[in-house]
Amino acid sequence: MAGYSFFALASRMKYINRWGLMRNLRNENLTEHSAECAMLSHALALIGNRYFGKNYDENQIAVYALYHDMSEIFTGDLPTPVKYFNDSIRDSYKSLERNALENALSKLPEKLRGDYTDVLMFEELDEDAKKIVKAADKLCAYLKCVEEYKNGNNEFGKALETTEKAVTELGYTLPEVKWFMENVAPSFEKPLDEL
Repeated sequence: MAGYSFFALASRMKYINRWGLMRNLRNENLTEHSAECAMLSHALALIGNRYFGKNYDENQIAVYALYHDMSEIFTGDLPTPVKYFNDSIRDSYKSLERNALENALSKLPEKLRGDYTDVLMFEELDEDAKKIVKAADKLCAYLKCVEEYKNGNNEFGKALETTEKAVTELGYTLPEVKWFMENVAPSFEKPLDEL
């Protein structure tokens, strides 16, 4: 039987550090980010379903989020200002990401490949699911900025301002994001004894 290395490759997400251009008080790796994004995606989908009459598949969305950055095993975490500097760079990076994911998929047994193709090919997801995962990804960035800034890292001051604005704007079209920001996000600024 042939060896399949997809999961060994996926386990290497822990070696990809995020926020590479910024001084971090606490480093964050891609595995941590993916888990947090999955939790927040699941929560946003449930909030949408319970409070706003949406019909999200919260479990499937959480799985999408778990793998949403898997291509970074091959590409690394390219900082957002670089990734979206212009259309040419953005399109080239998307092509590189797609090639990376196709490479990862080739490391699965044929009988599992279709299942993981549905999960990994993020750009082909249902638009509502994609919006929730992208919103959770942005919330992760915002919460990282909150954590760093509240602990005295002024390096994250501008990033906090920018991500808070972006998340607030998301709340205009995704009421689940606005609900999260009003009812959940403030607790991230409290010390452990106050939670």
